[in-house]
Amino acid sequence: MTSFTDSAATALQLIASLDPGLLAIVGRSLSVSATACAIACVLGLAFGAWLGVARFAGRAALLTVLNTFLAVPSVVVGLVVYLLLSRSGPLGFLGWLFTFKAMVLAQAILVLPVVTALTRQAVEDAEGTHGEQLRSLGAKPFVRSLLLAWDERYALLTVMIASFGRAVSEVGAVMIVGGNIEGFTRVMTTAIALETSKGDLPLALGLGLILLGVVLFLNVMISLVRRWRERQEVRGSREVPAPVLEIST
Repeated sequence: MTSFTDSAATALQLIASLDPGLLAIVGRSLSVSATACAIACVLGLAFGAWLGVARFAGRAALLTVLNTFLAVPSVVVGLVVYLLLSRSGPLGFLGWLFTFKAMVLAQAILVLPVVTALTRQAVEDAEGTHGEQLRSLGAKPFVRSLLLAWDERYALLTVMIASFGRAVSEVGAVMIVGGNIEGFTRVMTTAIALETSKGDLPLALGLGLILLGVVLFLNVMISLVRRWRERQEVRGSREVPAPVLEIST
């Protein structure tokens, strides 16, 4: 079966029949990415919000390093995590290499700079708009970061959705630290790479269609959140009473 049409038809049959092997790979992939995203968001939202309002010596250098991490290839992250978790590495005693935990750690490290940088930008923009008012009320940087993060919660929700999309579509790091072991560490992206090299195009195409569907769903969610936020802002502006002008005679 070499034609694209036949491969696509078989792939759709695998999806429609809820093939157990395909569902296992999809479920494992979503579990790894969701866990990694949750860890990265807890740390990234907190640190990014604080970084958006804090002013200290070396902040510019820290932001430069943070922005540099945004462009680090996933295979480099995988290599670093592999060296940390290898038997001769400092974390080798954990025995996490080629396990679910290793893939979660790699994806969390990969997604953390994305969450932190986008959160920092959103909170810093809000700080420029409302920061002076909060400072006049005596709010310290930590309190301001929490208040501004809550005020930008809809924007941060899109950051969380986008970070999950970044994690679920990653292949290099999980391939290195997970080993692509069938039934244990094989996820959608690594399975697609393996099945394509083996010539099993229907399974690879089926997983690719599901991955595209997940990414499409995430983008639709981001669009819906943005539109809902815009409607909330318009509704809030309409509820603000117009000032009454008194004309003296």
